[in-house]
Amino acid sequence: MPSDLVIVYHRQPYEEVEEDGKIVFRENKSPNGIVPTLKGFFGRVDKGAWVAWKLAEDPANPGFEKVVEIEDSYGAYSVSRLPLTEAQVKSFYHVTSKEAFWPILHSFKEKYNYDPVDWPTFREVNWAFAEAAAAEAREGAVVWVHDYNLWLVPGYLRKLRPDLRISFFHHTPFPAADMFNVLPWRKEIVSSLLACDVVGFHIPRYGANFIGVAESLFDVEVAKRELVNTDFVVEGIALSERRMARSLTYQGHEVMISAAPVGVDVDYIASKAETAETTAKVEEIRAELGETKMILSVGRTDYTKGGTDQLMSFERLLDEHPELHGKVRLMHVSVSANRNMTVYEGIQNEIEQTAGRINGRFGSFEWHPVALISRAIPFDELVAYYRAADVAWITPLADGMNLVAKEFVACRSDGDGVLVLSEFAGAAVELKAAILANPFSHRSMDRAILQALDMGEEERRDRMESMRGTINKYDIKAWAETQMAGFAGKDGRLDG
Repeated sequence: MPSDLVIVYHRQPYEEVEEDGKIVFRENKSPNGIVPTLKGFFGRVDKGAWVAWKLAEDPANPGFEKVVEIEDSYGAYSVSRLPLTEAQVKSFYHVTSKEAFWPILHSFKEKYNYDPVDWPTFREVNWAFAEAAAAEAREGAVVWVHDYNLWLVPGYLRKLRPDLRISFFHHTPFPAADMFNVLPWRKEIVSSLLACDVVGFHIPRYGANFIGVAESLFDVEVAKRELVNTDFVVEGIALSERRMARSLTYQGHEVMISAAPVGVDVDYIASKAETAETTAKVEEIRAELGETKMILSVGRTDYTKGGTDQLMSFERLLDEHPELHGKVRLMHVSVSANRNMTVYEGIQNEIEQTAGRINGRFGSFEWHPVALISRAIPFDELVAYYRAADVAWITPLADGMNLVAKEFVACRSDGDGVLVLSEFAGAAVELKAAILANPFSHRSMDRAILQALDMGEEERRDRMESMRGTINKYDIKAWAETQMAGFAGKDGRLDG
C-alpha cells in the first residue's frame, strides 16, 4: 500500500538487537525525541513509511530484507532499508559528508579536504534513497528528507515524482555564500534543495544564508524580508538575525524557507531526571563533591566543539585564581569519535594531553581539577550529572543547535544551575538568559565561567526560569509542527 508520508533519514527508527539467537526490532527511545516525534506523524495518515540505510556485506544478497513492516506504539509503518556496503558508507558518509561538507558547514575552511571525495558514489547513494522514497509514496504524498548527507535526494525525487510535496530539514549550520561556495558541487546541491517545497533550518540566520547562496548561484526571485519571531532575536550576539525572507521562487517554483529550532522532549527528560534512582545518584555525586563546585561539559570529540579551547580556559582560571584550587572541579565529557576517520585524527589526544597537564600542574592527592570522560554516558546516568552540576559549560566554536544545553535546562526542575553557552551555538538565539560567551575570545570565556561560579541564587533561579519557559514553548513537538505546517497546504495538514 502506498504511503501518505515518507520520512527519509539516515537512521533506522528502531534498534536491532539479538534475542535468543534471533534479530528483533526494539522501539528506539531517543532521549532527544527526534525519531519518536517523526514517527508520531504516522498516526495522522493511513499509511507511513521510513527510508534508511543498513550495512550489508552483499547488497545483491536475495536474503536481505529491503522492506520490513513495523508495528509499535506509534502504529504500523514500513521501513525501506537500503543495503550499503562498508565501502559505500565510508565514501558517502565518512569521507564526503565528514571531510568535505562538515568543515564547510561549520566554517572551518582549513579543515576542508576535497581530494578523497568520490562524488559518483555520493550521487549513487542519494539516488538510491530517492528511488526508495519514490517507490513508497502515493500520488501527492509528503516526503520529508533530513540533513546534508542527503542533499541530492530532493532533486532526484522531483525528477522521479513531480507530484510529491518535498520538505528538507537541515540539522547543521548553513554558512554564507563565501564559505559554502568553496564546495565545487555547490550548484548541484543548491539546485536539488530548490526542488523542495520547504527547506527548514534551526534559526533565521541559517535560512538567510541559504537564500544568499541561492542568489549567488541562480536567478531566483526572493520574497520581501520580514521581521523574525522576536523570541529568536538577541541583542549583539553572533547568530542573531532580525529579518528573513519567507520564500523564494526559482523557475516558477516557490520554495518556503522555515526557521524552527529543534527542541527536546521536555516531559521525557523530566521524567528521567526525577526518578528515585536519579535522585539517589544526585545525592551521591553531591556528597562526593562536598563543598566543591562542579562544572559539567558534554560534547563529542570534534574540532567544532572547542574542547581543547575550553580546557585551556579552565587552566587560565586556575592559574589566575589560586583561591579556586580545591574549590571547583570540571567534569569534561568528550565522547571519542571514530579515530579511523582522518578528520578526527589527533583531537582526542590533544584533549587528553591538555587535561593531563592541568591535573599535573594543579592537582593533589585530594583534588583532581579535571575528570575527563571519553566514553558515552548512558542518558539515565547523565541526567543525574545535569541535576548535580552547579554550571553547565557548553561552548562549541560552531554548532547548528546544541541539544545538550537544552537537556541540562530540562533536567533542572529544582530551578537552580547556571548555563554558560557559546554565542555560536544555534541554541543561543533562544536561551538568551544563559551566560553567552565568545569561545574565540580568552577574555570572554574566562569572564563567563567566573560569572557563573560567582552568581547568586536569586539570579540563577531567574535565569533558569526564563530558559525553562523557552524550552517548554519550543520543544521537539513544536519544531515538527512548524516544519510540517510549511508545506502541507500551508496549514499543517498532511492531507492537503
